Amino acid sequence: METKKRGDLVINGFGASNGGQFHQVTLNGKGTVNSDVECIGFECNGTGTVKGSISADTAKINGSAKINGTIKVQEFSVDGTAKVEKNLLAEKLKVSGKASIGGSMKAEEIKIKGKLTVEGDCEAETFKAESLFMIGGLLNADEVDIKIFGECRAKEIGGQSIIVKYKPSWLGIFKSFFQTQLNVEVIEGDTIHLENTKAEVVRGNHITIGQNCEIGFVEYRNELSIDPNAVVGENKKV
Repeated sequence: METKKRGDLVINGFGASNGGQFHQVTLNGKGTVNSDVECIGFECNGTGTVKGSISADTAKINGSAKINGTIKVQEFSVDGTAKVEKNLLAEKLKVSGKASIGGSMKAEEIKIKGKLTVEGDCEAETFKAESLFMIGGLLNADEVDIKIFGECRAKEIGGQSIIVKYKPSWLGIFKSFFQTQLNVEVIEGDTIHLENTKAEVVRGNHITIGQNCEIGFVEYRNELSIDPNAVVGENKKV
């Protein structure tokens, strides 16, 4: 079906529809799409469920959406709540609300200012986060830029440039209740700068271990700087 011949699918109020090929899909009320959707633009402003996968140029979640399959999209933005049970493939991802990915995620550019949960691996060219995130597998990006003001977790982090800095916020007044730390097993990269990070192993060429870090073992090739307010069990130049 040619794009110009596609119609729109709009669900206002309570309704359901079969999937298929559309120009624009808009869910404004409590809408359910019962199979896969292929469209130019997908937008959920209410409570939406897609019992299949979504393939689109752009997808926007302003309300609450549950996708039972995989999302493949050029640009994906989440201002509300999105739950994707399988994988997410995107060129650009922006999360200002809450996004949960049941499988793995791959994108060229990821910007997180809300909360991101990924059960599997997360792969990107650039990963920038001022947020809370939980990544069950490997976070791998050429550029990793993390500003933490809450609890962040990943199994492993790899990249060319890895910067983790503490960002004070109003949550600071509840410091005893909120953990403002990145927890990770292994960090490996070229240039690494860490603050408020707890890691078992850190490996790289140029490494700076900043304030409030707890590192078990550091392996470096060129330079190592350790802040007086950091704990490093052992370090080795190779």
